[in-house]
Amino acid sequence: MSTRRETDTRLGWGYRLVLAVCIPLLRLTTRRDWRGAENLPAEGGLVLVSTHASEVDPLTLGHWVHAHGRVMRYLVKSSLFRVPLLGAILRDAEQIPVHRGGGDAAEAFRSAVAAVRRGLMVVVFPEGTLTRDPDLWPMRGKTGAARIALETGAPVVPVGQWGPHRLLPRYGRVPRPFPRKTVHVWAGPPVDLDDLRGRPLDQAVLTEATDRIMRALTAIVAEQRGETPPTVPFDPKAAGVPETGRWTGREERR
Repeated sequence: MSTRRETDTRLGWGYRLVLAVCIPLLRLTTRRDWRGAENLPAEGGLVLVSTHASEVDPLTLGHWVHAHGRVMRYLVKSSLFRVPLLGAILRDAEQIPVHRGGGDAAEAFRSAVAAVRRGLMVVVFPEGTLTRDPDLWPMRGKTGAARIALETGAPVVPVGQWGPHRLLPRYGRVPRPFPRKTVHVWAGPPVDLDDLRGRPLDQAVLTEATDRIMRALTAIVAEQRGETPPTVPFDPKAAGVPETGRWTGREERR
């Protein structure tokens, strides 16, 4: 096995194809309010976490990241790897499949840890799916991002997004490209997990780290919206809402 240290400057044909198609479309259909680039390290292993209220979020986030010189490895639900052409693009771009609810989830974790240790940036949507919160606030997070960060010692940079849902509403089928939508993508400083590093990765540690990550994301979105978030994050399980698949909750009209 090669011991060559991989850098995050490699762009395969799949990655280049996505950039060539999506960036001109996003420039045409969005106005960009981008902030916090100083919080994005220029190199080195990194866990980037983002809010998730629209299927277009990975593209608007990717636009911001690419403009600031980094390459992304997303944790992507495995079913997308079975879609013709899209699956080939994802595999060539070295994205990481996640098998929801199956034993293969551990493989995704190992792949993400290995990528971060090679000095790459792994992007995680810590809610695990589009938010189920009726007003699109970040909901209760899952522990994957915290686990990767604590296992590798890498920083966790939170990125709040607000506006992509106007371009493509949550679980919407038809984009609304015009008039142009303002997309806010703001990065905050790394989440402070120093006191948790080196401790056993038990449920208490992972929960505390995840809560800090979600609070950081929620604070960014609250500033973007100029509103006060819920005191307690929405919990799909407690609300009896499906945690995966399409969800026909209240339509957002913001």
